[in-house]
Amino acid sequence: MSDSRKRHEALLYHAKPKPGKIEVIPTKKYATQHDLALAYSPGVAEPCLEIAKDKNNVYKYTAKGNLVAVISNGTAVLGLGDIGPEASKPVMEGKGLLFKIFADIDVFDIEVDATDVETFIQTVKAIAPTFGGINLEDIKAPEAFEIERRLIEELDIPVMHDDQHGTAIISAAALKNAIDITEKNISKVKIVVNGAGAAAISCTRLYLKLGVKRENVVMCDSKGVIRKDRDSLTSQKVEFATDRDLQTLDEAMHNADVFIGLSKGNVVTPKMLLSMAKDPIVFAMANPDPEIEYDVAVATREDIIMATGRSDHPNQVNNVLGFPFIFRGALDVRATKINEEMKMAAVLAIADLAKKSVPEQVNIVYDEVSLAYGREYIIPKPFDPRLIYEIPPAIAKAAMESGVALEPIEDWQKYREELMERSGSGSKEIRLLHNRAKSNRKRIVFAEADHLDVLKAAQRVHDERIGLPILLGRKELILALKEEIGFTSEVPIFDPKTDEENERRDRFGMAYWKTRQRKGRTLSEAKKLMRERNYFAAMMVNEGEADALITGYSRPYPTVVKPILELIEKDKGISKVAACNLMLTKQGPLFLADTTINVNPSAKDLVKITQMTSKLAKMFGMKPNVAMLSFSNFGSSNTETSRKIREAVSYIHRHFPDAVVDGEIQADFALNPEMLAKEFPFSKLNGKKVNVLIFPNLESANITYKLLKQVQGAESIGPVILGLSKPVHVLQLGASVDEMVNMAALACVDAQQREKNK
Repeated sequence: MSDSRKRHEALLYHAKPKPGKIEVIPTKKYATQHDLALAYSPGVAEPCLEIAKDKNNVYKYTAKGNLVAVISNGTAVLGLGDIGPEASKPVMEGKGLLFKIFADIDVFDIEVDATDVETFIQTVKAIAPTFGGINLEDIKAPEAFEIERRLIEELDIPVMHDDQHGTAIISAAALKNAIDITEKNISKVKIVVNGAGAAAISCTRLYLKLGVKRENVVMCDSKGVIRKDRDSLTSQKVEFATDRDLQTLDEAMHNADVFIGLSKGNVVTPKMLLSMAKDPIVFAMANPDPEIEYDVAVATREDIIMATGRSDHPNQVNNVLGFPFIFRGALDVRATKINEEMKMAAVLAIADLAKKSVPEQVNIVYDEVSLAYGREYIIPKPFDPRLIYEIPPAIAKAAMESGVALEPIEDWQKYREELMERSGSGSKEIRLLHNRAKSNRKRIVFAEADHLDVLKAAQRVHDERIGLPILLGRKELILALKEEIGFTSEVPIFDPKTDEENERRDRFGMAYWKTRQRKGRTLSEAKKLMRERNYFAAMMVNEGEADALITGYSRPYPTVVKPILELIEKDKGISKVAACNLMLTKQGPLFLADTTINVNPSAKDLVKITQMTSKLAKMFGMKPNVAMLSFSNFGSSNTETSRKIREAVSYIHRHFPDAVVDGEIQADFALNPEMLAKEFPFSKLNGKKVNVLIFPNLESANITYKLLKQVQGAESIGPVILGLSKPVHVLQLGASVDEMVNMAALACVDAQQREKNK
């Protein structure tokens, strides 16, 4: 993607459909006058009076307990420097977004126009009653140290400057494990820290608490080694100044065991790496360009353990592993501060999590056969679903044991379950899908690329490295549209109707005719059909000239499905294909089938639909828990539809006893665990979160998924065709750009999975 295109897309993302990245959503009913009378006057007076009696009641009656302020004065924004409070707001909103999606913490971002330390402190203290915690962000050193110290001392809610402690906590966990893997003695390792800002100082302080000796640390800044005989050192630099006879980074690296980079890109050379001790540990955390490129480092030293701040290499030191979960644990016990014990608890919990067996879901996301603790996996991955229920309990326990928790947790199992519920899904599932697609990009045919929205989707698939688009349609129009939207990258474009494609049409027509010559097709008809883009595109996939196909944007679903079913063979053992929609709901992901193909499936069909939909759920790394729906519950009605559901369930129970499938059951019982346990304690779905819904007919399935989409705003991926031998997926007429991008990512993952299963 060109720099101008990246800039344009970034600006558009933040501006549309409405400016910014976060909003305030009501959590109570407000439809009636009665609701409003409770929300505001006169009903609001009652909680006000209760809080006036006891200030702690603010946690009972308001959102304070789950509300964090992300506060900055814009003096040290990312790699942009001192750009001011207004210009820092997009970053603070972004931090708020991460708090919400990873730990379900609400955020107000506060940009303060104050560079004077005392003014900033007094401003934050004045607004602190609103919040349950404060995350300081992008404040320059040395002021950041004094601001954080004072606010921690003078406020009774958790305060943390994430630029300091986030990187410190994550890198300390990585360092602990790297030292363990190399079997070195932490009290003897020699460490070079390049950088002397807030993050570098805090990292080094935390390493000392892990057991690193101060005399074994050499810190460098832009002038070289920080020596005791240098003039005008800040108090923080004095803390780590050395009297060793070293002047330059090059000299400091000789025989060092560990390099910690929190400076700028490309300041470490292969020669420096070669001068380090055996089994060097190198954390090159400058972003976007590390102090030495990952590929260069691992090519220079085979014995290296390498980490960066980048997501495209192993061992990413990413603050998102820390701050959302640290604040989550602190808020949940109403901690009065985030102390050293809590930070160390985070270090140990993150380090320990990396040593545990990795869930298959994480392997799938990162396209790994089996991630395992070792040189290329020293810290957990950011998309590891266990972070939300492993890290906060460790923080909460440390807060309780160190005496700063005002509301101790008593039932830890219940707390873990609550954390799992908080993890949500929706956009998380999309992130996981896209991330997995990027790990091994596949060639995806967009059969209607001369439509603007389809081309926009293809552009995003290309620019976000989700897949490798192949564009079908009128070439002149596609080129004109590409120019209009700034899609400058070279990608294959084919127009099936042109003379340029004569050879390919003849070849595809012959191959197609051989499969249909005894079904009424002539060779000339077969070749003529190859002028139609869906026939041409499907044959590209059949003949190995593409890996997957996306179509259906501009034509009714039945007319598109027909040629697909005609050209693409069914998978082994499949007599009928089906379709499923993945709905990303507030309760989590739900797979709904059959939503578009089988009008009135038989009991035998329902068994196959259940098996195929369960297989799709597993492709997403989920264990399928299947409810087979009806208007009746377990024999309460004896209609034809309820009987066929019972028959299908009975067959699955007999032949696949380990499958978590039950019915017939009404939707509310399937999705409400308390109701189910109370009325039907015998059900195999008890204690399970249902994530697959099988419907008795197409009518009910199609209506349900469209209602969820329109009324609840649930995002949909699908309909996904199940049972074909190739990754071919048909969109709904007029699908949005986002829906097409998501379907392309799914098609890519589908192709990856089939490649693995060969």
